[in-house]
Amino acid sequence: MGELRQITIYTDGGCDPNPGPGGYGVVLLYDHHREELSGGFRLTTNNRMEIYAAIIGLETLKEPCQVTIYSDSGYLVNAITQGWALRWKQHGWMRNSREKALNPDLWERLLRLCQEHQVTFIWVRGHAGSRENERCDRLVAQAMRRKNLPADEYYENLSAASQSAMLF
Repeated sequence: MGELRQITIYTDGGCDPNPGPGGYGVVLLYDHHREELSGGFRLTTNNRMEIYAAIIGLETLKEPCQVTIYSDSGYLVNAITQGWALRWKQHGWMRNSREKALNPDLWERLLRLCQEHQVTFIWVRGHAGSRENERCDRLVAQAMRRKNLPADEYYENLSAASQSAMLF
């Protein structure tokens, strides 16, 4: 079997306000190739967009690769590197005996992708001069302001269900 391609991915996500319209930005680097991806949803959360950016970056790859993902999201990086997301999954998407883990739909996708690729997550300080992280931030800002953003159906259905539950 040949050597895996080494890919560098920078990601960012955000909402304004949170929750609210959200966007994600991704910069993929391979040798001298560069690809930028962005998109958003009309109602979502900052954390969902941070996870979604990593998913989009990994789903873009057409074969197993060795990937380094740089993110300014401690939530994303720690959930993977500290094993939190895997533990939440093993415990039926519970953080502990009383609290449900948030965003299980996205964590499930990300964990599956991390099995397909050799992925290393590295935290970078946001707005601290990392050129590619700054580019991702600009992609996020542009994406969340687009007209006619699609629904983040999982989040909107969850929000509607919890609002209905509060009525009773």
